[in-house]
Amino acid sequence: MRILQIANDYLNTNLYNELFDALSKVKTENHVYIPVNVELVKKIKIYNNTIISPCFTKIDRFLFFTKQKKMFRDVTQKLAINEFDVIHAHTLFSGGYLAYQLNKKYNIPYIVAVRNTDINVFFKYMIHLRSTGINILRNASSVVFLSPAYRERLINHYVPRKLREEIFKKSIVIPNGIDDYWLENKYYREISPEGKKLKLIFVGSITPNKGIEVSVKACELLIEEGYDIEFTMIGKVECKAYKKMIESSNFIRHIDYSPKEVIIEHMRKADIFIMPSKHETFGLVYAEAMSQGLPVIYTEGEGFDGQFPEGEVGFHVSTNDPKEIVEAIYKIMNDYVNISDRCVKKVERFNWDMIAQNLLNLYSETKI
Repeated sequence: MRILQIANDYLNTNLYNELFDALSKVKTENHVYIPVNVELVKKIKIYNNTIISPCFTKIDRFLFFTKQKKMFRDVTQKLAINEFDVIHAHTLFSGGYLAYQLNKKYNIPYIVAVRNTDINVFFKYMIHLRSTGINILRNASSVVFLSPAYRERLINHYVPRKLREEIFKKSIVIPNGIDDYWLENKYYREISPEGKKLKLIFVGSITPNKGIEVSVKACELLIEEGYDIEFTMIGKVECKAYKKMIESSNFIRHIDYSPKEVIIEHMRKADIFIMPSKHETFGLVYAEAMSQGLPVIYTEGEGFDGQFPEGEVGFHVSTNDPKEIVEAIYKIMNDYVNISDRCVKKVERFNWDMIAQNLLNLYSETKI
């Protein structure tokens, strides 16, 4: 089966390499089209069955339909579109509109994925493009969401009421996967943290989006309750105010950006993973933490929320209420060993091979 993969943000993440490697094992022939800014022409590498094509300018980023016309002309000149069985656009607007146009000309079915930028930038702020987004959704054979939370938000907030059932019926939740390293090095915990000594951990860019302030305030509330708290933050500090906060705190331990072999050791010494991000399409680090038996605290309504029933591997919280985080920690501590055990067992949901098989099934159902 020949699949045209449209991956506009391919160069911004390693996820696509892992996804396409996994798909290559399940009898799909993947041709990846990556339209990029012409200024990147000297910075790119060409891979097998991959076209990284400089076809638009920086200014075109602000001219949606002009950029799309250039991409359409480019891809139809470089690929024999009518030889593909299915088109998979990995973004709703940037890639999905191209898939929609190709579908209209060549009658090839397409699948479209919905990501953070599609909801929190295009639908939220680019009101003039909302009807375009709805048309892309309606003409897609299937709509892939990374999480139930994002499916609910898109359909309930931006899809007209009369079309919601139609879009929901063709939607499916398929999460991202994590590096095999985490699945091959799972860590089971047999005992709960002792007494009131508690080690929390966060891994990621240390920015306002990650809920750093509310996490620190939750730690302070726990300290007021008599807990001995150690809060380890691993990642690059992107905000000067946070650097001062870290330096002045006696319970925060900061470790700079580190490879996974270092991160895993710190995770094994921690008790709970905490990241109440304001916006998070998925959050691979939650799944990585699960593989190490760490119960997770995540944001209500964001990417990880809904991946599992509430309380199964952790709890959701609002991104601005430290008391909710404290309550979530209490709940975890009351059933720590069972939650930790489920984390390790349930993390297989994020195995790339399983995800590739799910996508193969979807491609087979979509193929003309």
